[in-house]
Amino acid sequence: MTRAPRSKTAPEPPPEPPIVIWALSDGRAGIEAQAVGLADAIARRRNATVVVKRIAWKGQLGRLPWWLNLLPRRFMDPSSEIAPPWPDLMIAAGRATLPVAIQMRRWSEGRTFVVQIQDPRTPLHFYDLVAPPNHDRVKGDNVVSITGSPHRLTPARLKADYRTFASQIDPLPHPRVAVLVGGRSRAFDLSQERAAAIANSLQLPLEQDGGSLLMTFSRRTPQAARNLLDARLHHLPGIIWNGEGPNPYFAFLAAADYILVTEDSANMATEAASTGKPVFILKMDGQSLKFRLFHEELESRGAARPFGGAFHGWTYEPLQETDRLAGEILTRMAARTAAAAPTPAPEAPPAL
Repeated sequence: MTRAPRSKTAPEPPPEPPIVIWALSDGRAGIEAQAVGLADAIARRRNATVVVKRIAWKGQLGRLPWWLNLLPRRFMDPSSEIAPPWPDLMIAAGRATLPVAIQMRRWSEGRTFVVQIQDPRTPLHFYDLVAPPNHDRVKGDNVVSITGSPHRLTPARLKADYRTFASQIDPLPHPRVAVLVGGRSRAFDLSQERAAAIANSLQLPLEQDGGSLLMTFSRRTPQAARNLLDARLHHLPGIIWNGEGPNPYFAFLAAADYILVTEDSANMATEAASTGKPVFILKMDGQSLKFRLFHEELESRGAARPFGGAFHGWTYEPLQETDRLAGEILTRMAARTAAAAPTPAPEAPPAL
């Protein structure tokens, strides 16, 4: 009896070496969340160590235009810890990071892949990749635009945070309505009059539907508006987070049947649209062309609608822009590595 020859299995390719990612910002929560969220998304796809760094400038130097701060390491506060060894990938977000991002490729002799989130309003060739929102309307060969902004939300994060608050949320009646309230920015504000209008628009449908309220405020929410919303709505079943103790933000998103977001925050709207749940946009004081374009984009993707005083459901494909951007960055990093690899010498012909 003859035995069939054993098939030879191809050897598995060696695992990719780990990389170091710097997530760089000025430390503001909304800005840092974008850099860290994107870095974490890459780390879910590739063995990586994520290091969070916060830029701090001496005196008022952080307010200078980037072209007047060409020696940034001299003027940074030591707490910034911008020093070699340089990372494999740096993700920078916010105006304060521009002088560092612009110089990083020179410092690292081209070894660091530099990604700048948002529109840097500088020449694009300073960076390996620029990742602005679509509504910034930035174009270029090294530009990958996304809907909204990178963020930290994942299904695993939603489940984990929900478990933390399950004992408080589980008894609440449906429909559960999460209301994410922003505040003062360059384009928008939240006056007491506007806060009263929001409270009135929420109270009636919640009382009619017998639902519950899950409300949270941002650091930018004016105290007067916060106090008014709390006073008008505290009688409803639910939770109005006062800023003390663990933050239930992600737990609210996980628990909600509907999500309402004030129009001033691209971060909150993008995270809400990543759940696949109906998202309603709440009007504030002020206006912005960029945010109008952003909300129209969310509407075109089926994710969001203006809030008209009633809750209703629909379905759409949840946004996964952070993961898409993470994949694009890894693809471009791999392409650059392959292009830099030396070409193997051709084999010599056999001797006759």
